[in-house]
Amino acid sequence: MTNALDRVVADLARHGIEGAVQELPADVPTAAAAAAHLGCEVGAIANSLIFDADGAPLLVLTSGAHRVDTKLVAGLVGAAKVRRADADFVYAATGQRIGGVAPVGHPAPVRTIVDAWLGKYDRVWAAGGLAHTVFPTTLEELVRVTGGTVAEVGA
Repeated sequence: MTNALDRVVADLARHGIEGAVQELPADVPTAAAAAAHLGCEVGAIANSLIFDADGAPLLVLTSGAHRVDTKLVAGLVGAAKVRRADADFVYAATGQRIGGVAPVGHPAPVRTIVDAWLGKYDRVWAAGGLAHTVFPTTLEELVRVTGGTVAEVGA
């Protein structure tokens, strides 16, 4: 059985993503920590947040500069309630642990919304399946590999 990083790398290759997953010397548990390490703006960090939308997993890829408005997102997906998922729910949906959830490499597709704000950057950084891994990408690639929908998700 492969680990989360191997699944992410394989999924990226399957989708023709050229940016290599990079291992950082330490975990980067926040967008600010990742941005500081990578030398980019915090807004260029694509946080992968899993929510429970009426019992179904929902991945919101949001700019590190934003907080997700769950009421807004609920309206976007037609859910009565959207709430942050707990660690067990996240792992069941993605096969990855909180802090390293990638936009890809999940056991099954997860409905995805991609924060429009990420389009302000030529390159954004997303987690690579483990808390100390990232890969460079773009808004367009994130939409393509996840089948996601671009939307405003918060402020």
